[in-house]
Amino acid sequence: MSAFGYSVAVALGGGGARGLAHIAVLEALDELGVRPRAIAGTSIGAIVGSAYAAGFSGADLRAHSEQIFGNRVRLARRLLRSRARRRARTFSDFAHPALVDAERFLDAFWPPGMPESFEELRIPFIAVATDFRLRREAAISSGPLRPAVGGSMAIPGLVRPVAYGDSFLIDGGLVNPLPYNHLVGRADIVLAVDVSGSTSRRARNRPPSPLETIIVASQIMMNAISERMIQESPPDVLIAPAVNQYLALDLFKAKRIFEAGDACRARVIEGLQSAAARLERQRRA
Repeated sequence: MSAFGYSVAVALGGGGARGLAHIAVLEALDELGVRPRAIAGTSIGAIVGSAYAAGFSGADLRAHSEQIFGNRVRLARRLLRSRARRRARTFSDFAHPALVDAERFLDAFWPPGMPESFEELRIPFIAVATDFRLRREAAISSGPLRPAVGGSMAIPGLVRPVAYGDSFLIDGGLVNPLPYNHLVGRADIVLAVDVSGSTSRRARNRPPSPLETIIVASQIMMNAISERMIQESPPDVLIAPAVNQYLALDLFKAKRIFEAGDACRARVIEGLQSAAARLERQRRA
């Protein structure tokens, strides 16, 4: 139960670097004294959400992230360390020499002291990925943590798929970029944070690069899925930080993304208070 009398579950959506805005939302929960009953995350939402579920506060995550993303040289070194280190064996391997290893990425960017399994987390957590062999969503809440979260962030063409059981996991945003549906019934109020970035008005006079095309095409698909989900069955509270102008790989623009998240903190508090007031009216009716 939260400080204002109702339990809360939190869904953190996918969106690459834009997901740094999730941290400000978690700080707002800490400010309210809200301890989520459960957390679900996709891609960057799984990275941030699992760290919060492990017991790191919003302030802890901000300090850790600012240390990494505030220094371009340090950030570049960590990105280099996260590259896949496998001898090329096929033509496609040569075509993607900078392919990222998801689990190495987590080692480089997670705060130190992350647990190895879901069972060691302090808050129940669900990582949403895509099962490549079965061609469907995989919502994982038990067993080894690192491959599940790594698979959730494995953007096709950029991050190498992660072996998991007899299959491979890839980006959860392909099937469920805003996984609040997994939290229905687990708390009185379900709060979802959408950082997919629905539109971009960036002026451009050149065609997009192949890498940008891959990333933006994935974003377009995520937007369509999220919009349909929200139209059909919206969460109790929906927060959408103003991160539309940023791309999934805009890691060097972390400061401005943090500022966009900070601008949402009052809306988080107001949204939860409004949802609690609705529930209170229903209870008294």
